[in-house]
Amino acid sequence: MPATVWKGNISFGLVSFPIRLAAAARPDTVHFHMLHKKDESRLKEVWYCIEENKPVEKSEIVKGFEYAKGKYVVIEADDLKNIAPPTASTMEILQFVKAEEADPLFLEKSYYVIPEPAAVKPYALLRKAMADTSYYAVAKLSMHMREHIVIIRPTDEGLVLHTMYFTSEMNKANRVKAPDTKYTSKELGLAHQLIETLAGPFRPEQFHDEYKENVERMVAAKKKGREAAPVKQPKAAAPVVDILDALRKSLESGKKKTAKKTRKAA
Repeated sequence: MPATVWKGNISFGLVSFPIRLAAAARPDTVHFHMLHKKDESRLKEVWYCIEENKPVEKSEIVKGFEYAKGKYVVIEADDLKNIAPPTASTMEILQFVKAEEADPLFLEKSYYVIPEPAAVKPYALLRKAMADTSYYAVAKLSMHMREHIVIIRPTDEGLVLHTMYFTSEMNKANRVKAPDTKYTSKELGLAHQLIETLAGPFRPEQFHDEYKENVERMVAAKKKGREAAPVKQPKAAAPVVDILDALRKSLESGKKKTAKKTRKAA
């Protein structure tokens, strides 16, 4: 059974039923430990009290909120529990929106929505109704000491929930608008053709983290006392001056790669 990150009820109108959330994905990275360079012994993090000039045990640590320079309010675990909003145990659907209105830019983390055994029918009914009408649900949910606005969408397997960034968290200053420039119909036509040569079904399983694989190869080589061969880097591309010529060459290269793949498949 997948690890549960949240457990409670989901409600819309007068309908309410119990569900659980489980993480849909997690980063798979190479982890390094910090070592003492002198003897390669493992280092550990130590919490240190500046006032008493000595390390402190984890049992002696409490949370504090700094309301002025050097002034803190101590926050206990029960304090946070007592002020948790209703959305900590009940996820209320606030509205339904058309799927095309949900901007992916707002999506943060993904979770599988899993029904409890007694809630299979209302869960299935909600998923089917949302799929038939092409609606996503917008709801409120509290977890990990934070209240989230979430998007719930139907898939062939079930419901998937995405936490969302609030509008105040969006980096609007970094937003870039498409430049207002002119191009010829011939340039646009070649760009369309180039896209078509690279088009294909989305198969995420064919993509891999090459950096992670290179690190693993390097570690394996170092275990045997060898140095890993450096990865060959491509030459820096020259700035494109003649767009039409660059598009034609890209198109020819794309057609050759497609033909090569077809021969291999055959």
